Amino acid sequence: MNYSQAEEYLCNNFIDYERIPVSYTSSDYSLRHVEELLHRMGDPHLAAKTIHIAGTKGKGSVAAMIAQVLSVSGYKTGLYTSPHLHNLRERIKVDGNLISQSEFAALVTEVKPYFEAISHDPLYRQLTFFEALTALAFAYFERKGASFQVLEVGLGGRLDATNVAKPEVCIITSVSLDHTEVLGNSLEKIAYEKAGIIKPGCDVVTSPQPQKVTSVINDVCRKRGAKLVQVDEDVIWHKIAGDLYHQSFVVEGKMGNYHLTIPLLGDYQLENAATAVTALETLASQGFAISARDIIQGLAQVKWPGRFQILNQQPIVMVDGAHNIASVKRLAENIKGYFDYDQIFLILGISCDKDIPGIVGELISLSPQVIVTRSSHPRAASPSTIASEFAKRGIKPKTAEDVSQALSQTLSTASKRDLICVTGSLFIVAEALNYLPKFKALPGR
Repeated sequence: MNYSQAEEYLCNNFIDYERIPVSYTSSDYSLRHVEELLHRMGDPHLAAKTIHIAGTKGKGSVAAMIAQVLSVSGYKTGLYTSPHLHNLRERIKVDGNLISQSEFAALVTEVKPYFEAISHDPLYRQLTFFEALTALAFAYFERKGASFQVLEVGLGGRLDATNVAKPEVCIITSVSLDHTEVLGNSLEKIAYEKAGIIKPGCDVVTSPQPQKVTSVINDVCRKRGAKLVQVDEDVIWHKIAGDLYHQSFVVEGKMGNYHLTIPLLGDYQLENAATAVTALETLASQGFAISARDIIQGLAQVKWPGRFQILNQQPIVMVDGAHNIASVKRLAENIKGYFDYDQIFLILGISCDKDIPGIVGELISLSPQVIVTRSSHPRAASPSTIASEFAKRGIKPKTAEDVSQALSQTLSTASKRDLICVTGSLFIVAEALNYLPKFKALPGR
């Protein structure tokens, strides 16, 4: 297979719950067939040391930060994240480099017989798209001789395909209500699913959490003999300075203080960075060669596009992948804290399985001019559905067929002192980034 054929094979032969807008439950999942698949492949998931990251918000950012520091420290490091913005290969990287098209095609060709054997074995069920891609990532990291693999959970944690790995450190970033149709309709139920990545005797790091979540995680750690370090309790941070390029701050860790600068904006990225530092300190305490200088240098180089990313000034054009109530609330707070503008234009598209009324309720605090649209993703909610929620709150939005039309209309209307924010999902953000190649990101982006 060439790359196009390999991608087509994965998309056409495995059910992809990222694209199908239907409800399903955790009872549909089991790790038994994933473990059997990987065992037949030679257990590639056990070849590298693992950092495993679950959570509702921030897990991708934390994964990118840790992977960058490990690479700077001299360790060949694999990074597995989801979803992607533009290209499927973005999900599988080694030392910041995407798996090449030729490597991807060769790997799918090689692993295909194992996929087929499991899928046709009556003792096991059909693999999902995410499970197949996870197996490919493990195989690729093994072939590249990765010392570490940093794994972002796809959904939940307990029954996620990544949960077959044996981690050195487990991390649970901020937990809030999302994917309730799968994970449960309470913080306690969702926290239990996230805490499913915690292994007996493992070191665990958590971002600041609601008390209900902390209680569940503490209970799981106690039962499994896991050692817990809580950011905002055992490790604290404070901001020193910031502009539209970087943020400078200090993390007071358990092993020392770190004066850091990151090229990512938003106060939540400071929380994410403190979580990453805490996990890296934990690895250092286990004997891995990770210095304070490595942490400072690695975080200064981290890249994670599509999150509070500024693409232009006069007018300010920014994108953010906020897609649930908690993340949209933080987005609104940060917009008010960062910018001085005459009026804000909000280009919004949301997936149909999200809490649309709740998201809209948080965004109206910005008093925006609203343009509702939809991405090309199959799970995209109709603009009329989103518009009706604004109408209930006294705001009559404009409607655009797609992101390109929304941006074109808004850019022709906005003045130099206005702000244009594109948000609601990473799929909307990806299409905005595709439309705006002429806008170069600010230095450090």
